[in-house]
Amino acid sequence: MQRLKKALDLLYTGRSRRAAVFRYSLITFDISTIVFFVITAPLEPTIGIIVADVVVGVVILTDFLVRLWIAPNKLRMLRQLYTITDVVVVLSLLLAPLVAQNLAFLRVLRTLRLVHSYHVLRDLRRDTPFFRRNEDVIVSSVNLGVFIFLVTALVFVLQFDDNPDIGGYIDALYFTVATLTTTGFGDVTLTGNVGRLLAVFIMVVGVALFLRLAQSIFRPQKLSHTCPDCGLNRHDPDAVHCKHCGNVLKIETEGAG
Repeated sequence: MQRLKKALDLLYTGRSRRAAVFRYSLITFDISTIVFFVITAPLEPTIGIIVADVVVGVVILTDFLVRLWIAPNKLRMLRQLYTITDVVVVLSLLLAPLVAQNLAFLRVLRTLRLVHSYHVLRDLRRDTPFFRRNEDVIVSSVNLGVFIFLVTALVFVLQFDDNPDIGGYIDALYFTVATLTTTGFGDVTLTGNVGRLLAVFIMVVGVALFLRLAQSIFRPQKLSHTCPDCGLNRHDPDAVHCKHCGNVLKIETEGAG
């Protein structure tokens, strides 16, 4: 068992090419299941959809149990938000015939966790020069996409059955983007007390977060410039000296010749 545990730990945390391919496969699985949930959410649950939900749930549960087994601090892992989300998603999938399938939209949180994983980021930095050059923009774009997806999922889950304006996921996405960008066309509105409270939440909290995430895409908080002395390659946009070694930096800016 110890040999198996070590082999699994190397797959999840190792630096080998095999481990990197395994972690990329997990991301591909995540994205594929998200697409599946988006497509099937408005549909009536057929036997095929229910079976697929259970299969996906078993895969996620297996992944969760393996991560828990190899975790050096199991209690810390169990307290993490993403761990709790995994449990909720697994329950919503394995109990698909008895509970609302739409709860499976919470699955998108796992995509954010995988993309933010230190090991996945390390793989991307090593394997793709494009990612190294545009890491801040890519990660911020993923954060923004996940945030919009989550808010849209919440609108869809709470309004799909009771609101004639929300006939599908696209309607929920349209309302979410119109609200977050403060466009507010008014042709799609949320109904009921829960819907109005949700709209208030999106307007008060969501817009602020949306603007912050959008700003981080177009104006990254850190610039890539390798210090010639210590090698630190992340600096503030207006940095004159390296925070690590104090060396004078010559960061090229928009105003530089």
